[in-house]
Amino acid sequence: MPGTSPAAELQAIVRVAHELADISGPVILKHFRKTMPVENKAIGGAFDPVTKADRGAEKAISEALATRFPDHGIVGEEFGTKSGTSPYQWIVDPIDGTRSFIIGSPLWGTLIGVLKDGVPVFGLMDQPFTGERFWSTDKAAYHSVRGGRPARLKTRECTRIEDAVLTTTHPEMFEGPEQQSALSTLKEKARLTRYGGDCYAYCLLASGLIDIIIEPGLKSYDIAALIPIIERAGGVITTWTGGSPASGGNIIATGDARLHEDALAMINKL
Repeated sequence: MPGTSPAAELQAIVRVAHELADISGPVILKHFRKTMPVENKAIGGAFDPVTKADRGAEKAISEALATRFPDHGIVGEEFGTKSGTSPYQWIVDPIDGTRSFIIGSPLWGTLIGVLKDGVPVFGLMDQPFTGERFWSTDKAAYHSVRGGRPARLKTRECTRIEDAVLTTTHPEMFEGPEQQSALSTLKEKARLTRYGGDCYAYCLLASGLIDIIIEPGLKSYDIAALIPIIERAGGVITTWTGGSPASGGNIIATGDARLHEDALAMINKL
Protein backbone atom coordinates (compact mmCIF):
# COMPACT_ATOMS: atom_id res chain seq x y z
CA MET A 1 0.00 0.00 0.00
CA PRO A 2 2.54 2.60 -1.15
CA GLY A 3 2.00 6.20 -0.07
CA THR A 4 -0.47 5.42 2.71
CA SER A 5 0.06 5.88 6.43
CA PRO A 6 0.38 2.88 8.78
CA ALA A 7 -2.98 3.81 10.30
CA ALA A 8 -4.67 3.86 6.90
CA GLU A 9 -3.02 0.56 5.99
CA LEU A 10 -4.35 -1.07 9.16
CA GLN A 11 -7.80 0.39 8.58
CA ALA A 12 -7.88 -1.18 5.10
CA ILE A 13 -6.71 -4.53 6.49
CA VAL A 14 -9.40 -4.51 9.17
CA ARG A 15 -12.09 -3.76 6.59
CA VAL A 16 -10.94 -6.54 4.26
CA ALA A 17 -10.57 -9.06 7.09
CA HIS A 18 -14.21 -8.52 8.04
CA GLU A 19 -15.17 -8.97 4.38
CA LEU A 20 -13.26 -12.25 4.27
CA ALA A 21 -15.04 -13.48 7.39
CA ASP A 22 -18.38 -12.51 5.88
CA ILE A 23 -17.49 -14.49 2.76
CA SER A 24 -16.15 -17.61 4.47
CA GLY A 25 -18.86 -17.98 7.11
CA PRO A 26 -21.66 -19.09 4.77
CA VAL A 27 -19.30 -21.51 3.00
CA ILE A 28 -18.64 -23.24 6.31
CA LEU A 29 -22.16 -23.12 7.72
CA LYS A 30 -23.72 -24.98 4.81
CA HIS A 31 -21.74 -28.03 5.99
CA PHE A 32 -22.01 -27.62 9.76
CA ARG A 33 -24.00 -30.34 11.53
CA LYS A 34 -24.48 -32.08 8.19
CA THR A 35 -23.26 -35.53 7.18
CA MET A 36 -20.09 -35.18 5.10
CA PRO A 37 -16.88 -37.08 4.34
CA VAL A 38 -13.99 -36.46 6.72
CA GLU A 39 -10.48 -37.02 5.40
CA ASN A 40 -7.44 -37.73 7.56
CA LYS A 41 -4.34 -35.69 6.67
CA ALA A 42 -2.15 -37.45 9.22
CA ILE A 43 -0.03 -40.55 8.75
CA GLY A 44 1.18 -43.20 11.17
CA GLY A 45 -2.05 -43.76 13.04
CA ALA A 46 -2.69 -40.13 14.07
CA PHE A 47 -5.90 -38.28 13.21
CA ASP A 48 -5.83 -34.83 11.60
CA PRO A 49 -9.26 -34.25 10.05
CA VAL A 50 -10.12 -32.02 7.12
CA THR A 51 -13.44 -31.46 5.40
CA LYS A 52 -14.80 -29.74 2.32
CA ALA A 53 -15.80 -26.90 4.65
CA ASP A 54 -12.14 -26.27 5.59
CA ARG A 55 -10.98 -26.30 1.99
CA GLY A 56 -13.94 -24.38 0.62
CA ALA A 57 -13.57 -21.59 3.16
CA GLU A 58 -9.83 -21.21 2.62
CA LYS A 59 -10.32 -21.16 -1.14
CA ALA A 60 -12.97 -18.45 -0.83
CA ILE A 61 -10.72 -16.38 1.45
CA SER A 62 -7.68 -16.76 -0.83
CA GLU A 63 -9.60 -15.83 -3.97
CA ALA A 64 -11.18 -12.77 -2.35
CA LEU A 65 -7.87 -11.65 -0.85
CA ALA A 66 -6.18 -11.88 -4.25
CA THR A 67 -8.61 -9.28 -5.59
CA ARG A 68 -8.24 -6.94 -2.59
CA PHE A 69 -4.49 -7.15 -1.96
CA PRO A 70 -2.85 -9.01 -4.86
CA ASP A 71 0.65 -8.20 -3.61
CA HIS A 72 0.11 -9.66 -0.12
CA GLY A 73 1.35 -13.12 0.78
CA ILE A 74 -0.85 -15.76 2.37
CA VAL A 75 -0.21 -18.83 4.50
CA GLY A 76 -3.16 -21.20 4.81
CA GLU A 77 -3.49 -24.47 6.69
CA GLU A 78 -4.99 -26.33 3.74
CA PHE A 79 -3.28 -24.87 0.66
CA GLY A 80 0.09 -23.71 1.99
CA THR A 81 2.01 -20.54 1.17
CA LYS A 82 1.57 -18.02 -1.62
CA SER A 83 4.41 -15.50 -1.69
CA GLY A 84 3.82 -11.79 -2.06
CA THR A 85 5.88 -8.68 -2.70
CA SER A 86 4.34 -6.70 0.16
CA PRO A 87 5.63 -6.75 3.77
CA TYR A 88 2.16 -8.01 4.71
CA GLN A 89 1.34 -11.71 5.00
CA TRP A 90 -2.07 -13.15 5.86
CA ILE A 91 -2.21 -16.27 8.05
CA VAL A 92 -5.43 -18.24 7.68
CA ASP A 93 -6.92 -21.24 9.44
CA PRO A 94 -10.37 -21.67 7.88
CA ILE A 95 -11.63 -23.88 10.72
CA ASP A 96 -9.54 -23.95 13.85
CA GLY A 97 -11.12 -26.80 15.78
CA THR A 98 -12.11 -29.17 12.98
CA ARG A 99 -12.53 -31.99 15.51
CA SER A 100 -15.19 -29.92 17.26
CA PHE A 101 -16.70 -28.99 13.91
CA ILE A 102 -17.21 -32.59 12.79
CA ILE A 103 -19.03 -33.55 16.01
CA GLY A 104 -21.34 -30.53 15.83
CA SER A 105 -19.78 -28.60 18.72
CA PRO A 106 -19.58 -24.80 18.19
CA LEU A 107 -16.11 -24.53 19.77
CA TRP A 108 -14.33 -23.71 16.52
CA GLY A 109 -13.68 -20.58 14.51
CA THR A 110 -12.13 -19.04 11.44
CA LEU A 111 -8.77 -17.40 12.14
CA ILE A 112 -7.53 -14.53 9.96
CA GLY A 113 -4.26 -12.96 11.03
CA VAL A 114 -1.90 -10.46 9.42
CA LEU A 115 1.85 -10.14 9.89
CA LYS A 116 3.91 -7.15 8.81
CA ASP A 117 7.57 -8.03 8.36
CA GLY A 118 6.90 -11.15 10.43
CA VAL A 119 5.23 -9.33 13.34
CA PRO A 120 1.51 -9.93 14.10
CA VAL A 121 -0.36 -6.66 13.63
CA PHE A 122 -3.97 -7.77 13.29
CA GLY A 123 -6.13 -10.74 14.21
CA LEU A 124 -9.74 -11.83 13.80
CA MET A 125 -11.64 -14.88 15.01
CA ASP A 126 -15.07 -15.46 13.52
CA GLN A 127 -17.64 -17.96 14.84
CA PRO A 128 -20.42 -17.74 12.26
CA PHE A 129 -22.69 -20.32 13.91
CA THR A 130 -22.97 -18.40 17.18
CA GLY A 131 -22.71 -15.06 15.39
CA GLU A 132 -19.66 -13.94 17.35
CA ARG A 133 -16.57 -12.16 16.11
CA PHE A 134 -13.44 -11.09 18.01
CA TRP A 135 -10.79 -8.83 16.49
CA SER A 136 -8.03 -6.35 17.20
CA THR A 137 -7.26 -2.80 16.18
CA ASP A 138 -5.60 -0.52 18.75
CA LYS A 139 -7.98 -2.29 21.17
CA ALA A 140 -9.50 -5.76 21.18
CA ALA A 141 -13.17 -5.87 20.22
CA TYR A 142 -16.11 -8.26 20.22
CA HIS A 143 -19.42 -8.27 18.42
CA SER A 144 -22.37 -10.64 18.58
CA VAL A 145 -25.40 -10.64 16.32
CA ARG A 146 -27.37 -10.70 19.58
CA GLY A 147 -25.13 -8.25 21.41
CA GLY A 148 -25.65 -4.91 19.67
CA ARG A 149 -22.67 -2.62 19.19
CA PRO A 150 -19.09 -3.93 19.39
CA ALA A 151 -17.69 -4.06 22.89
CA ARG A 152 -14.11 -3.68 24.06
CA LEU A 153 -12.41 -6.82 25.39
CA LYS A 154 -10.39 -6.73 28.59
CA THR A 155 -8.54 -9.50 30.39
CA ARG A 156 -8.97 -9.79 34.14
CA GLU A 157 -6.49 -9.49 36.97
CA CYS A 158 -5.29 -12.78 38.40
CA THR A 159 -1.84 -12.83 39.95
CA ARG A 160 -1.84 -16.32 41.51
CA ILE A 161 -2.10 -19.67 39.77
CA GLU A 162 -4.10 -20.87 42.79
CA ASP A 163 -6.88 -18.45 41.79
CA ALA A 164 -6.66 -19.12 38.07
CA VAL A 165 -8.90 -20.85 35.54
CA LEU A 166 -6.64 -22.92 33.30
CA THR A 167 -7.55 -24.45 29.97
CA THR A 168 -5.98 -26.37 27.13
CA THR A 169 -7.57 -27.97 24.10
CA HIS A 170 -6.78 -31.56 25.11
CA PRO A 171 -4.28 -33.23 27.48
CA GLU A 172 -3.30 -35.74 24.78
CA MET A 173 -1.61 -32.89 22.91
CA PHE A 174 1.16 -33.00 25.54
CA GLU A 175 3.71 -35.58 24.40
CA GLY A 176 6.61 -36.87 26.45
CA PRO A 177 7.54 -36.27 30.08
CA GLU A 178 8.61 -32.64 29.66
CA GLN A 179 5.37 -31.43 28.10
CA GLN A 180 3.24 -33.56 30.41
CA SER A 181 5.07 -32.19 33.45
CA ALA A 182 4.42 -28.63 32.31
CA LEU A 183 0.69 -29.26 32.15
CA SER A 184 0.48 -31.24 35.38
CA THR A 185 2.50 -28.63 37.32
CA LEU A 186 0.08 -25.85 36.41
CA LYS A 187 -3.01 -28.05 36.61
CA GLU A 188 -2.19 -29.19 40.16
CA LYS A 189 -2.03 -25.56 41.36
CA ALA A 190 -4.87 -24.00 39.34
CA ARG A 191 -8.27 -23.46 40.92
CA LEU A 192 -10.08 -24.96 37.91
CA THR A 193 -8.96 -26.76 34.75
CA ARG A 194 -11.16 -27.29 31.71
CA TYR A 195 -10.41 -28.93 28.36
CA GLY A 196 -11.60 -28.01 24.88
CA GLY A 197 -11.97 -24.72 23.12
CA ASP A 198 -9.24 -24.36 20.48
CA CYS A 199 -9.27 -20.74 19.31
CA TYR A 200 -12.49 -19.99 21.19
CA ALA A 201 -10.70 -20.41 24.53
CA TYR A 202 -8.15 -17.71 23.65
CA CYS A 203 -10.98 -15.30 22.93
CA LEU A 204 -12.55 -16.15 26.29
CA LEU A 205 -9.21 -15.32 27.89
CA ALA A 206 -9.25 -11.96 26.09
CA SER A 207 -12.80 -11.50 27.41
CA GLY A 208 -11.69 -11.93 31.03
CA LEU A 209 -13.26 -15.36 31.59
CA ILE A 210 -10.14 -17.57 31.52
CA ASP A 211 -6.79 -16.76 33.14
CA ILE A 212 -4.22 -19.08 31.56
CA ILE A 213 -3.89 -21.30 28.49
CA ILE A 214 -1.02 -23.66 27.84
CA GLU A 215 -0.62 -25.70 24.64
CA PRO A 216 2.23 -27.46 22.84
CA GLY A 217 3.12 -27.85 19.19
CA LEU A 218 0.96 -25.18 17.59
CA LYS A 219 1.49 -24.00 14.01
CA SER A 220 1.57 -20.35 12.98
CA TYR A 221 -1.95 -20.56 11.56
CA ASP A 222 -3.21 -21.84 14.93
CA ILE A 223 -2.05 -18.78 16.85
CA ALA A 224 -1.03 -15.78 14.70
CA ALA A 225 -4.52 -14.28 14.56
CA LEU A 226 -5.03 -14.68 18.31
CA ILE A 227 -1.85 -12.87 19.38
CA PRO A 228 -3.03 -9.29 18.67
CA ILE A 229 -6.46 -10.02 20.17
CA ILE A 230 -4.94 -11.15 23.47
CA GLU A 231 -2.32 -8.42 23.58
CA ARG A 232 -4.76 -5.60 22.77
CA ALA A 233 -7.05 -6.94 25.51
CA GLY A 234 -4.21 -6.58 28.03
CA GLY A 235 -2.94 -10.17 28.09
CA VAL A 236 0.44 -11.75 27.45
CA ILE A 237 1.20 -14.58 25.03
CA THR A 238 4.63 -16.15 24.38
CA THR A 239 6.34 -19.45 23.85
CA TRP A 240 7.21 -21.50 26.94
CA THR A 241 10.66 -19.88 26.89
CA GLY A 242 9.26 -16.36 26.70
CA GLY A 243 9.87 -15.86 22.98
CA SER A 244 7.63 -14.67 20.17
CA PRO A 245 4.68 -16.98 19.49
CA ALA A 246 4.19 -15.78 15.90
CA SER A 247 5.63 -18.95 14.35
CA GLY A 248 3.78 -21.26 16.74
CA GLY A 249 5.44 -23.82 18.99
CA ASN A 250 4.73 -24.38 22.69
CA ILE A 251 2.44 -21.52 23.71
CA ILE A 252 1.37 -20.00 27.02
CA ALA A 253 -1.11 -17.12 27.32
CA THR A 254 -2.38 -15.32 30.41
CA GLY A 255 -4.65 -12.42 31.10
CA ASP A 256 -2.31 -10.97 33.73
CA ALA A 257 1.39 -10.31 33.12
CA ARG A 258 2.26 -11.25 36.71
CA LEU A 259 0.64 -14.65 36.33
CA HIS A 260 2.51 -15.15 33.06
CA GLU A 261 5.84 -14.47 34.72
CA ASP A 262 5.14 -16.93 37.51
CA ALA A 263 3.80 -19.65 35.19
CA LEU A 264 6.87 -19.38 32.96
CA ALA A 265 9.11 -19.73 36.01
CA MET A 266 7.22 -22.84 37.13
CA ILE A 267 7.44 -24.70 33.85
CA ASN A 268 11.05 -23.71 33.20
CA LYS A 269 12.16 -25.16 36.53
CA LEU A 270 11.13 -28.64 35.38
